[in-house]
Amino acid sequence: MSAVLDARGIGMTFRNGDEMTEVLKDVDLSLEPGELAALLGASGSGKSTLLSIVGLLLKPTTGSIEIAGRRVEALSDAERAVFRNQRLGFIFQFHHLLPDFTATENVAFPAAAPAGGISAAMRSRARDLLARVGLSDRMDFPATRLSGGQKQRVAIARALMNKPELILADEPTGSLDRVAAEQVLDLMREVNLEDKATFLICTHDLNVAARCTRRVTLKDGRVEQVVQG
Repeated sequence: MSAVLDARGIGMTFRNGDEMTEVLKDVDLSLEPGELAALLGASGSGKSTLLSIVGLLLKPTTGSIEIAGRRVEALSDAERAVFRNQRLGFIFQFHHLLPDFTATENVAFPAAAPAGGISAAMRSRARDLLARVGLSDRMDFPATRLSGGQKQRVAIARALMNKPELILADEPTGSLDRVAAEQVLDLMREVNLEDKATFLICTHDLNVAARCTRRVTLKDGRVEQVVQG
């Protein structure tokens, strides 16, 4: 089976006036289907930039990226938006839920937004996903009435809505207390094992990294270490 992610020779240089800052330098990263990988590194190591490039939020200065068998680095902005919506899932540190939407509406949003509304099938899938993440009794609650841990479970359900090949998580437990963080970690691991979903998790938390099957450490914009198992 081909890799879900195959990034080769990724370089990223930012320009600020006449000043050039090289953030990533010849980074290679490949993920097989069903991997649960942690992306580690100190602040300034380039991990957030790499996650943004893999998530098609930034275009690399150099290198090639293939996701689910498709080369993506040269896609137009419109093509990137469609690919990102259909093939990638995102889990953010601060949830980014729509506050006036219910849990069901937030989960359905990735499918509903391009279609111009929530169909019965979308609503049904969203509610099934919320039941799966343990929120059967919160489906019709607005996001403002959910706890931090509940919001992150909604975010995980939302990331699964379009059945993405790759799920990118940016410090998914960073805003949670330890109990809620452990629950979120358990849930991501469950989804990873049961659905064979592929995760790339950007984190500072060594407890999160220890739960992953591979740990990739960046230092000064380069891959310093890869630990399997």
